[in-house]
Amino acid sequence: MDEELRAIEDTILAQMEGRFSESADKSVRRQLVLRILRSLAPSIEKDDAERIIADMNDFFPITKYLDDENIEDIMVNNTNNIFVYKAGHGAEKTEESLENTDELGRLVNKLKLYATNEIVKGSILDVHMPNGSRANIIASPLGYNITIRNFKKKPMSILDLINTGEMDYQLAARFWLYVEGLRTRPANLLIGGMPASGKTTLLNALFSFFRPEQRIVTIEETYELDSSTQENCVQLETSEEMTMEELVKNALRMRPDMIIVGEVRGEEASDMITAMNVGKISMGTIHASSTRDIVNRLTHTPMNVPMDIIPVIDALVVVSTVYDKGTPTRKITQISEISGVETQVLLSDLYKYDYKTHLSSTPIPTVTYRDVLSKLLAISPADIMAEERVRATILERLNKIGKRDMRSISEAVRDYYDNPNAMLKKIGLGSVEPVIRI
Repeated sequence: MDEELRAIEDTILAQMEGRFSESADKSVRRQLVLRILRSLAPSIEKDDAERIIADMNDFFPITKYLDDENIEDIMVNNTNNIFVYKAGHGAEKTEESLENTDELGRLVNKLKLYATNEIVKGSILDVHMPNGSRANIIASPLGYNITIRNFKKKPMSILDLINTGEMDYQLAARFWLYVEGLRTRPANLLIGGMPASGKTTLLNALFSFFRPEQRIVTIEETYELDSSTQENCVQLETSEEMTMEELVKNALRMRPDMIIVGEVRGEEASDMITAMNVGKISMGTIHASSTRDIVNRLTHTPMNVPMDIIPVIDALVVVSTVYDKGTPTRKITQISEISGVETQVLLSDLYKYDYKTHLSSTPIPTVTYRDVLSKLLAISPADIMAEERVRATILERLNKIGKRDMRSISEAVRDYYDNPNAMLKKIGLGSVEPVIRI
């Protein structure tokens, strides 16, 4: 593209900051560009106009990484270099880089087209990209630094997590029990882990287990959860005007069956626990390295949740990136249930991963939460565990017949809720009998 066309494009980029976030329709965005283009250069040739439009939609040199399902993060370190974080491999330096600060600035201006105006503090910007990814841009004396959390067009399902070795069918069935609660009492659940350990990926995979009649409110700093399998779902996002704490409080007025907090970081923790205490089931993620660490974070600044109400949380889960023969792999490393409070919060470990042997303990049957369900439903604990085993068998069968994506799992799960015997017969498990009918 010659310098004259480049100058016209730069002017359009400057005038259109944030305008692409107004519509997801490509044709509407195109018309916006053409309108400004005609005012700036009324006699421009059609081919030249098309070149400008094409270039505005090209995020070179990172386009190919945005389209790669295996790339989780893209890191542009000003004009020095570009790194990507690849699933199963970790961080890798790419061959690409930006030639100069002008090229870097132009890439940033293209990203700014999708800004939702979220200029956080002067030189910090958050952007929702057209493919669903989110970009964080920060200016420094050396130039812009860009970090992109790459959006998966096909979110990982619970069976994908089994197939990658993060968990087995028994643990997946335990999550199904926690999330659905035998239609009576889903579990209040917190998923802990360090950055990029897969907390949100696991939380998102659990959406396949929600009952169709549930009204769900999700609250995130930046949209990451894919709620497309749930019809009655409201997605909220924080802003400078609406903090996480305010949105959690407001969610209580929205008649939710479930409140999902994308990441619990501060004072909103107290409001979330309060919601649990008044009977609103809640789930979320939190930065922590163990289930005891989750409790410690909740009870100290800035969360300051009183220790005596922590037991309204039913289960704590930790997911971690572990290295087996030098290869990074995500694993469920701990599951604990909260069984009460004495001088400290009492945790019952049901499952643990051994970092030395790279072996997992046999999951212990849920006790505290199981007994809650047993009392509410007037059924035996043994029946609850037997139903969990049936659900593990269902998940194994779905995997075998290739119904592995979130939508297929959701449809099968909903069929099971509606008519368990018919669903079992449909997937070739006619000889299996559901233990509990709700």
